[in-house]
Amino acid sequence: MRCSRNILSAGMGVAALCTVIVAIAVPAIAEDETIRIGMIGLDTSHATDFTAILNEGQVAGARVVAGVKQFSPDIEYSATNVDKYVELLTTKYGLELYDSVEDMLPHVDGVMVESVDGRPHLAQARPAIEAGKLVFVDKPMAASLADVIEIFQLARKHHTQVWSASNLRYHPGVVAARDADIGELVSVFSHGPAPVEEHHPDLMWYGIHPVEAMFTVMGTGCETVQRTHTAGTDLITGTWQDGRIGCVMGMRAAQAAYSVKVFGTAGIVEHSAGGAYPELLTEVVKFFRTGKPPVDEATTIEIFAFMEAADESKRLGGTPVSIEETIAKHSNP
Repeated sequence: MRCSRNILSAGMGVAALCTVIVAIAVPAIAEDETIRIGMIGLDTSHATDFTAILNEGQVAGARVVAGVKQFSPDIEYSATNVDKYVELLTTKYGLELYDSVEDMLPHVDGVMVESVDGRPHLAQARPAIEAGKLVFVDKPMAASLADVIEIFQLARKHHTQVWSASNLRYHPGVVAARDADIGELVSVFSHGPAPVEEHHPDLMWYGIHPVEAMFTVMGTGCETVQRTHTAGTDLITGTWQDGRIGCVMGMRAAQAAYSVKVFGTAGIVEHSAGGAYPELLTEVVKFFRTGKPPVDEATTIEIFAFMEAADESKRLGGTPVSIEETIAKHSNP
């Protein structure tokens, strides 16, 4: 596992952090067993789309068998769609609904937190983590860097594993950009839609997708973040410790599509992206079977620190903001 910096508290070094994470061991599920998945939060099309892919066998080895209906009354999409999604999940796919996460846990092997709203993710994941269940938290992992850090702290405390990722991390276009033979990587430009939602830091609502696509290619090691903001467009520039530059353009005014352009000493490549639900779920199933998260804690925390720092840079009128200081500021004492 690659650990790039002090990410949990001002006093914990990287070596100690890596030792703690590696020490966690979760029993694997046998290859011939069908993994039983429980979903928390059924107010997003991800809940129905992911269930369809798993239960109809597009990705083998797991089925969604149970769910807990939770939604956010102050987010219109959540409140207006939850009943429709719940009806589909129960009537077409036979999900057993439970009144609480605690009631559901004895009946499942792993948990997927699917609420469209990142704010309740910590509270939703907590009972599963405390019970030692493996947990995948859909994007955004939370609506704050502090909550992301606390989710990982809980997982270590209770000797289990948790992870999160944008589906774009596994899109063939992003993977091709990451693996392209372009010599030494110099910079990456990632763009996509970035509508905002008042209850979330700007990029954590939808900008997570182009941000994570950029990090998939760049890897960790970002030191400072600088944001240029207008009503219709954001341009966020990250400077890496080795001098590389990663840029994300989030668009609201212009027509937007996901794409990643990679600049190297021996070539330039560009690939479009989007979708990749089966590819993401293939990794989710592997995780539930092996207990090994495909995206490490340090990477996810740095991604959320990048987005949190971008909001701070916006507040400061475009001043560069330190990733390390951002992580320290939002870490629990």
